[in-house]
Amino acid sequence: MQQVLPTIFRGTITYILALVLTRLMGRKVISQMTFFDFVVGVSMGSMVANLSIGKNSTAATASISLIIFAILTILTGLAHIKSSKIRKIINSEPVVLIASGTIVENNMKRVRITLEQLTMKLREKNIFNLGDVDFAILEVDGKLSVLPKSDKAPLTPSHMNIPTTNKGLMKDIIIDGNVMSENLKDAGLDMNWLKSQLNMSGIKDIADVFYAGIDNTNILYFSRKNAVNKEKHGKYGIE
Repeated sequence: MQQVLPTIFRGTITYILALVLTRLMGRKVISQMTFFDFVVGVSMGSMVANLSIGKNSTAATASISLIIFAILTILTGLAHIKSSKIRKIINSEPVVLIASGTIVENNMKRVRITLEQLTMKLREKNIFNLGDVDFAILEVDGKLSVLPKSDKAPLTPSHMNIPTTNKGLMKDIIIDGNVMSENLKDAGLDMNWLKSQLNMSGIKDIADVFYAGIDNTNILYFSRKNAVNKEKHGKYGIE
């Protein structure tokens, strides 16, 4: 009991401190972390562990500290759902970086995003000209949402009043030579239909199909099993 209360106090303070420091350090998704960010993150994790457990760490204090972190994380998640104010405190809110075609410098400084980083994020959205952007918003998870100017947005069937068919989600029909009978039945089809479709493509044995699936239009997509399992070096041009 002598170690329990100090561990609970230390773990709670450490959790709050880590939350505040992480919030101050800004937002970045894992895929955008540099090597420096990774080193900082690992180092902070080690320091947080040492701080929460203390010098005289035992299995009991480590377990208590872990439980405290889990409980505080659950409580933070619940508070995050219940209160918009707490959401803003913990996760901040979306920040407009480009508004009506104009870069918002104050917001760029606020989230510590450089012009080079902004243009990189825009290129990831296939936008290579800042003049093509109407609005750009940095989301709370570090991703950039972009609205191109109306004359730069890609054409869609709705722009040209062209009717389209909703294909829906693809249902798995064959996986590694095995027929998913339930999915086939759910689509209102049977084995005779499946075999006839495969026969028209020159496939006599279902075991030769690696994958097959259909959408709402009942058009069958399939991929044969490779005759040779081992891929030759450079066969697909990405090595």
